[in-house]
Amino acid sequence: MNISEWLDKREEQGIDVSHIVLPADLVNDEAPAETILFQEIRTCSILCTGNHPFSTVERFGHWYYSRGCDKESGPHTTKPQWWLFTKDKNLALKTAKAHIEKG
Repeated sequence: MNISEWLDKREEQGIDVSHIVLPADLVNDEAPAETILFQEIRTCSILCTGNHPFSTVERFGHWYYSRGCDKESGPHTTKPQWWLFTKDKNLALKTAKAHIEKG
């Protein structure tokens, strides 16, 4: 079973999948069909190993996975990752861009 099928089954069960946590085996077994957006705020060196704010939108079948990590003061972030699963490409892009632009 792939991510898209798994999300469809949960949605059919009446579960709100917009902020659902995927099982680890699904996350590790499937690469996105397409990465639509990736933006990262990296003001320090490319060799820096710190956590940097980012936003990305990836497509899994007919589902869009918008996720990222918001900016704090300074080049690195300790904020938890946010995410959204949706079938609406425009909503996924709008959400990702809003998160990266508020930093």
